[in-house]
Amino acid sequence: MLIEVVVFSAIVALSVVAFTAVAQKSIYLSRQALRGAQAAFLLEEGAEVARLVRDEDWENIAGLDAETDYYPLFADNAWTLSVSPSVVGIFTRKVNTESVNRDPSNDDIAETGTPDPGTRLITVTVSWPEGETILSKTLSFYIMDIFI
Repeated sequence: MLIEVVVFSAIVALSVVAFTAVAQKSIYLSRQALRGAQAAFLLEEGAEVARLVRDEDWENIAGLDAETDYYPLFADNAWTLSVSPSVVGIFTRKVNTESVNRDPSNDDIAETGTPDPGTRLITVTVSWPEGETILSKTLSFYIMDIFI
């Protein structure tokens, strides 16, 4: 009889431990999925901020330094790109720009060639802490001076 009680107790204890481990892992994965979805929305918003800033005046984009991190900032009912870091909850968004070159033979974007003052490569990065690591998502796209 004592052996049956010990075996039963061991089975119950192992079941509780297994259930706890599965519940903990599912909570972790759910939190990761939620944060990934939030980061995707913030990436999209960062891209829209770059477009809105461009729509106000192309010089707002063309005048940005490629070596500087810019952060979307909503103030006075308008979006701007600020050099002061801003955090949305646990997320940090930054926007970087790069100059673009064109191949003179076919006008395609190329690593080398003629600088195109009417096109910039925009990279939006959203990062957040996950335990001891920093996770991030990045979105890159070309933006052009369409109001020439």
